Amino acid sequence: MTEVTEKVERAIARFDRVARQLDERGQPSREAARRERRRLNAGFGRTAARAAIAVALIWLATVVIGLVKPIGMFGFLAALLVTGAVAAFVISRGGRQTVTAAAPATDLPNGAMVDRFDSYIYRARAALPAPAKAEIDAMSRILPSLKQTLERVETLDPTAQDARRLMSIHLPGLIERYERVPSAYRQELDGEGKTVDQRLVEGLSAARSALAEVSEQLARADVAALETQGRFIESRYGQERIDSESAPNS
Repeated sequence: MTEVTEKVERAIARFDRVARQLDERGQPSREAARRERRRLNAGFGRTAARAAIAVALIWLATVVIGLVKPIGMFGFLAALLVTGAVAAFVISRGGRQTVTAAAPATDLPNGAMVDRFDSYIYRARAALPAPAKAEIDAMSRILPSLKQTLERVETLDPTAQDARRLMSIHLPGLIERYERVPSAYRQELDGEGKTVDQRLVEGLSAARSALAEVSEQLARADVAALETQGRFIESRYGQERIDSESAPNS
């Protein structure tokens, strides 16, 4: 009996692993993973550059000091120790910042906030139920265009403020509260007959719709501005005006 149970458990574990792999191959999650890899690579690149600059400054100072006064073997060893300690500190600090799963800080610029939020929901996705993952994927799909439009808007713009509060406070708060609920209680019905999972999905759906609306609103504003500029140029420099100005000279 024990052997049969172990086989069943292994089969279930194998199924879960395959299902998870198939789930990660979905287009939205694959695009989110690609963006996350780009962010990680950029973060590691910045960390390596900082470490290289710090090491260069240490050895520049060592050379300058050596020109003034010989540092000897002990000075050389001290420089090596300082180099190793500083490089380790910069790399470890940069590594922690790169892989952080924290929600976006409220004081980030618009574009950086969208990037951090994208990373946050990508990392939080794995612990959520399947319907919530679908909402996360749908939300992830609109973030690139949202970033493109928000980057051109002032931080204090009312529309940007709504999106910023949603990404840095409200939505992370919803996910964190869900994670605090023990799994044994997530299927219990509340006063309105809804489970914790259903509440999570509804909240994510509302947030996704709000972000999509912000993205569309900002994009339409850009379209309207382009239309206005085009009409001005057409009226100011159009062919009919050029013909009318050149008529007396013909």
